[in-house]
Amino acid sequence: MPDLLVFALGEHRFAVDASSVIEVVRVVASAALPGAPAIVEGVINVRGTLVPVLDVRTRFALAPRPVDPDQHLIVARAGARSVALRVDRALDLVRVADDAVEAAERVAPGSTLVAGVARLPDGVLVIHDLERFLCLDEGEPLDAALELASRP
Repeated sequence: MPDLLVFALGEHRFAVDASSVIEVVRVVASAALPGAPAIVEGVINVRGTLVPVLDVRTRFALAPRPVDPDQHLIVARAGARSVALRVDRALDLVRVADDAVEAAERVAPGSTLVAGVARLPDGVLVIHDLERFLCLDEGEPLDAALELASRP
């Protein structure tokens, strides 16, 4: 049974695999990260590590929203790097039965961001694949920008 962290963006609910989540914190201001791809809002320092803050609203084709103190950052592993997803609110940690999750290929053929869809009593959750959240043409410039920003 997978554990999922459910979060809200506007009226929409999404989820990520809880095993990739490091922590959930209240939103903080991020610093600019020159040279980073457009999906990167900025960078924050998490216990000495620079972590890019990703604009998930753009990725999900939702209207932009300014930073608000009630929002959360989901700090998670996305492949080899840590990222922070700015979300309106982290809602819940839910355990989902394996048979309640449909594979992405069946419900969203061709989607590179969706890991699957979970059918819950209170609705459907789209589960996003954080390892594929950044495409190759975004990952390389992001790594280069983080490298430059981490130099003294």
